[in-house]
Parts: sequence; C-alpha cells; structure tokens
Amino acid sequence: MSTSSTARAKAKVPFKVALSSFLGNFIEWFDYATYTYFAITIGIVFFPESEVNSTLLSFAVFALSFVFRPLGASFWGSMGDKKGRKWSLSISIFLMTGAAFLIGCLPGYATIGIAAPILLVVLRSIQGFSAAGEYSGAAVFLAEYAPKDHRGKYCSLVPASTATGLLAGSTAALIIKALLPETDMVAWGWRIPFLLAGPLGLIAHYIRTKLEDSPTYQQLTDSGADRSKEAARPTRLVFKKYRKRLVSSIAATMVNSVGFYLVLTYLPTYLTAYAGMEAAPAQAATDIALLAYIFIVFGAGKVSDIVGRKKMMLGACAAFIVLSVPSFMMLDSAQLPIVIAAELIMCVTLSINDANIACYQAEMFPTEVRYTGAALGSNIAYVIFGGTASMVATALIDATGNSLMPAFYMMAICLVAGIILLFTAREYGHVELEDVK
Repeated sequence: MSTSSTARAKAKVPFKVALSSFLGNFIEWFDYATYTYFAITIGIVFFPESEVNSTLLSFAVFALSFVFRPLGASFWGSMGDKKGRKWSLSISIFLMTGAAFLIGCLPGYATIGIAAPILLVVLRSIQGFSAAGEYSGAAVFLAEYAPKDHRGKYCSLVPASTATGLLAGSTAALIIKALLPETDMVAWGWRIPFLLAGPLGLIAHYIRTKLEDSPTYQQLTDSGADRSKEAARPTRLVFKKYRKRLVSSIAATMVNSVGFYLVLTYLPTYLTAYAGMEAAPAQAATDIALLAYIFIVFGAGKVSDIVGRKKMMLGACAAFIVLSVPSFMMLDSAQLPIVIAAELIMCVTLSINDANIACYQAEMFPTEVRYTGAALGSNIAYVIFGGTASMVATALIDATGNSLMPAFYMMAICLVAGIILLFTAREYGHVELEDVK
C-alpha cells in the first residue's frame, strides 16, 4: 500500500474500529471497576477474616493480578507486531472476559474452603495477563487509522471508554447495593456484573474478527521489505533501542495509573471507610465525576492536537501537586456537594493527563514495535503503581492514621513523573506514524 493510499484510507476512522476499541476497554474497566467497588464484599466471601484484613486481602489480589501484566504486554504486543493488531486484540478480549465470567461463577470460601481464594487469584491473574494489551492495542489501532493532526481526538476515545466502563460498573454497584439486602449481596448479588462479561466479550470478539488491520500496519507488511532479525523479537528491540522512550512512556502512565485508581475507583471505599460517608452518596459522587471525566477527556484530546502531548502531561503533574491535599481535605468533610466538587477538581486534572497518554505511547514507537512498546510502557507502570494504588493508600492511612496520605502519595508520584517527562518526552503529534524511527 503506497503512502498516498494509506493517507486516503486514514481520512476517516471506520466506525467498527472505533466501536471495537471502545467496547474492549469498556469491558475491561467495567470488570475492574466491579471488583474494586465490591472489594469489601469480595473480601468477606473469599477472605472471611476481620473486615479490615479481608478488604486488604481483596485489594492484594487485585494488585497481584497486575504482576502478570508486563508478561502479557510482551506477549500480546509481540503478537500484535508480528501477527497483526486484529489478531492480538480479538484473542485477548476472549480470554479476558472469559476469566471475568468465571469469577462470577466461583464458589466462596464457605463452600470450597481455601480453594476459593486460590482460584480467585488464578482467574484474576489470567484476567490481568489477557488485559495487558487491551488499552495500548486499542490506542495503537486508532492511532494508525487516524489522520496525524487528529490522533489526540481519536485516541481520547480510549480513556473515555475506560471511564464509561467504570461508570457502568459504579452504576451497577449502586443499583445492586440499593436493591439488595446485605445478605443477598454477599450471597449472589456481587456476581451479576462479572457474569455480564461473558456475552459482552463474545460481541467484542465477533466485531474484531470482522476488522482489517490498520493501513499503517498493512503498509509495513505489504511493502515486501525484509524485516530485521531484531524486529522478530519486538520486546528485546524495545529494551535495546528504545529505552529512553520506554522510560518516558512509564512516567506518563505513572500519573494515570495512580490517579485513575485513586480518583475513579478507590474513592467510594475511602469515603465510606475513612470519611464516614454512606455508600450510596459516595458512589453517586464518583458517578458524577466519571461522567464529567468522559466529556472533558474528549476536549482535552482535541486540545493536545494543538498544543502537544508533553505540555498537557506536565501541566497535569503540576496541577496534581498543587491540588491533591486541598481536594482530600474537602473529601473528609463527607458533605455531598463538597465531595462532588473535590472529585470534579481531581477529574479535570486527571483528564488533562489521560487524554494524552494513549496517543503519546502509540505514536512514539515505530510501526514494527509500536504495539509492544506502548503495551510495555503502560503495563510496567501499572504493575508497580496502578494495581497497588488502592492497597498502598489503605495501608498508608492505617499505618499513620492520617487520611491525607493518599494525597501525599499522589503528589510524590506526579513530582517524579514530571521530572522524567521534562527531560525525556518529545512531541510526535505532527509526524506521520510511518516516519517515526
């Protein structure tokens, strides 16, 4: 495929490409949100100890699944670079949603004893491994279809879909908790959202099997040029030749991983466990913040096409450093209007960063290692900072008795990430992806 035909093919992102990218991330984060919002209940079902210990163990399983994400990123990224974006995305969604569905079927500790938490860990690990290429793969797919001056706009669909998944998970949790007594919720109510992953996954898998690979990737494979021996091992090539870009990618995701989990998934637990807020209004406040995030992230993506990704990400780091402590002080009031205002402040700041990172990670690597590079950068950060965010926040508060510790943790992360980005980040916004070397 020639450069001119590639450009014509990229004049418009096909609806099925956008839909499949949206739906895959939606399902992934719907399931992750479900686990987080039902963390206390899952702790009771699988770890019947004291309430604090069972919740910490529940979050520990959540964090443990992220250990498998770098391995999954290497596998799915390599397959995506060697066998095609379509192949990797269609198979990974099948495994990811299958594991989530089986969690919904899993008997609790009272039924099968120690086998219950062991199987929970196994299924969460499969889910983490399978989900490792989803976010980055969707971003790469969209970026390779999108015109260069609109990549930020199109790739903002990826974080928007994650937030939509969280909103759906949060809403499902709110409805279930409102309709069911505690005994029924522990017995079977928490399983409902996990079981929904089955049919949703089949739909997403079907759509992806009907797609063609991106024009940019087809140009690489149809060019007739022999790929280097190094390119046959994308993971090794990324670590050997693109280490600086990988570090920059990790730094960008540090802010997203900690901010996303603290602001958009952990806060309902924080508000009920430490601020003394009722579960329903705490969930409602997060739903409002999530809805705002979805709209803001689209606008921020468009702005990044004009001002550049680097400026947007550095601005988000600076804003979090300044606003995190005041925001958590507002949360501690446990008054719904003030809590909503605090969450909106953090959501606006988070969206400025999140609207950029999916596109930034996709466009910084050349086509032959783009999927692998984007997936590794994202998932290395997630295993260290994202999956542990809720557990670290809980542990810091319990160890110090200071409810502001999550804010200080967020500030530290943004300070480190901002320094790294300042010296490593480059702008690729106006470069054709075929020309990235």
